[in-house]
Amino acid sequence: MTETVHVAVYDTLADWEIGYVTPHIADPEWQRNPGRYRVRTVGATTEPVTTKGGLRILPDTVLADVTPEDSAMLILAGNDIWPTDAYTPFVDKTRQFLDAGVPVAAICGATGALAAAGLLDERPHTSNAREFLQSVGYGGADLYRDEPAVTDGDLITASGIAPVDFARAIFARLDMYEPRVLDAWYALYGERDPRGYYDLMASGS
Repeated sequence: MTETVHVAVYDTLADWEIGYVTPHIADPEWQRNPGRYRVRTVGATTEPVTTKGGLRILPDTVLADVTPEDSAMLILAGNDIWPTDAYTPFVDKTRQFLDAGVPVAAICGATGALAAAGLLDERPHTSNAREFLQSVGYGGADLYRDEPAVTDGDLITASGIAPVDFARAIFARLDMYEPRVLDAWYALYGERDPRGYYDLMASGS
C-alpha cells in the first residue's frame, strides 16, 4: 500500500530546504520498502505558488482535503509568510496532525510559526536560533536544543541551514532505510565523505 507524504507549498517557499527530502522519498533506490511512499504537494488553495527560487508549483491538493488518516507525514519548509495570517491554515493543519499522532516536519521559518502558535512550548525542538523563537514570545525556550535537527515523537524541527539533517530525520521517522544505509547516506551528503557512496553501492541497490 502506498502512503502519501504531503509537502506544503506556498509563495516564498524555501525550495532548497526540502531539496534532499523529496527526490529520495520519490526514488525507491536503497529504500527498505520500495514504493511505500509517494510525494504530493498541498496548498491552501489550488492556485499556483511561486517559491523563493522562482519555481512555479501547482498544488496536487488543498489543505481542506487532507486528513491525518490519509497521510504519512506533513512537511513544512521555511518561507516569508510564516508570521502572517496566510500561514495560519498550515499551522492549524499541523495541530490537527499532531493531535492525531501523525508526524510533522518543520524547518526554518515554519518552526517560528509553530512556536508562535504554542506548538513548541512542551516539546524538545530546534530552529534557526533560540533568539529567533524567543522573538515570537513563545514559552518553550527551556526545551530548545542547539542542534541541526531534533525529533520529538511525531514532530521534527530543524535549522534552515541544515537541510541534510532535516532529510535524515524525516527518513528515519518514516523508516525508509536500514540504519546502515541511512548512515551511509548521511556520510555522503552530510559529511561529504566519499566512503558513504561506496557503502551505498555495496548495500545491494
